[in-house]
Parts: sequence; structure tokens; C-alpha cells
Amino acid sequence: MQSFDFHTHNPNSPGIWNLSLDQIPKPEGYFSAGIHPWYLQENWEDQFQKVKAEVEDQNCLALGECGFDRLRGPEISIQQEAFESQAQLAIEKKIPLILHCVKAHDLLLPFLKNHKKTPPIIWHGWNIKPHLASQLLEFPVYFSFGKALMKTHSNASHWLKSCPSDRFFFETDDASLSIDSIYEAASVILARPVEELQKQAIENWNRISSRKIK
Repeated sequence: MQSFDFHTHNPNSPGIWNLSLDQIPKPEGYFSAGIHPWYLQENWEDQFQKVKAEVEDQNCLALGECGFDRLRGPEISIQQEAFESQAQLAIEKKIPLILHCVKAHDLLLPFLKNHKKTPPIIWHGWNIKPHLASQLLEFPVYFSFGKALMKTHSNASHWLKSCPSDRFFFETDDASLSIDSIYEAASVILARPVEELQKQAIENWNRISSRKIK
């Protein structure tokens, strides 16, 4: 079974390509589309119209990456407005949202608590303290692990050991690593065969999304 990459900027990696809205031509295969907070314009409606157009493609498996970043991007109120619109679109299309969240855990929690309905949210590149992850388990939040698993004592490695098996995914993001190496690192941490993790990750996706991975 092939290792599936749930979030990548490498079009040659077998998985979900993170599409740039101005990219022409679009790579073949699965992709995600969203307004990254780094590139979010103050008047973001035109960007959002492009996202809505891309989401009509059945190969668009997720919204994102989108979210919050206190280090880069427009003011937080604009980031929140754009995030909520994209979250609502994900709900309508019954697909997950891939979350970019930097120093903004405190912004996600109120969103989850104040909205009765949210899409499945996959926090990509998870590598913050495990106790913060445990606060999210009562909500439809999932965790995608990447290059931080290569470091034995990283927060990602510690949380993966405790993360429920129906909540994890694996990714390369923008790292110059193969997705196989990420699964192999996870296999060592969890003492589970790579093939078992490959199957589990696909099952996790197909459980939460109307657009299945075949």
C-alpha cells in the first residue's frame, strides 16, 4: 500500500497538493484550496471566489490551508472573518479544513466552542504541547504529523504516542523528505507496522469526508 501524503507542497508526492490560487496549470490529482493567512488580502472576497470555484472540482478534497497566524498576515479580525467563511464552505461541501495555526491556539478554541457545527479540522504540522492537543479532543479536530516526528523528543512525537488512532494523518508539507520516511518514523514511535498506519490514515480520511480517497 502506498503512503498517502495528507498535506504537501510537492506535486510529486502522492497525496493532497496544497494549491496556490494563482497556479496555472493546476497539477493533476488531489488538491486542497484555501486562503493561507500569509497571503490573505484585506479585501479577500475575490480570493474567496477563486476558492469557491476550485472547490467545485471533485479532486479538491479539502479547504485550506487556512487559519490564523500572529506572526505574519493581516490583522486578526480579518483572519477570523476569512477563516469562518472558509469553514462554512467546508461544511457545505462536507469536506475537511486543513488548519494553519501559529501562536493562535486561543483563537481556535472560541471558534469551536461558539459554533454548534464545524467541519472536521485537520491541524497540519502539529508540533505544540500535548496538553493543548488534549483540549481539542472534544471537538472534530485531527492532527497531521510531519517532519517533527524525526526528532525523538519533539512535541509531535510525544503527542503521537497519546493521540487516538482515529485522529492522525501524516504529511511532508514543504519538507524535502519522502512521505515514506514520515510513516517510518511514526511506525517506530507507535511500534506499529507502516502498512497498518497507511491503512488507518486512509480510513480516518474516508470517515470524515464526503470526497473519498481511492
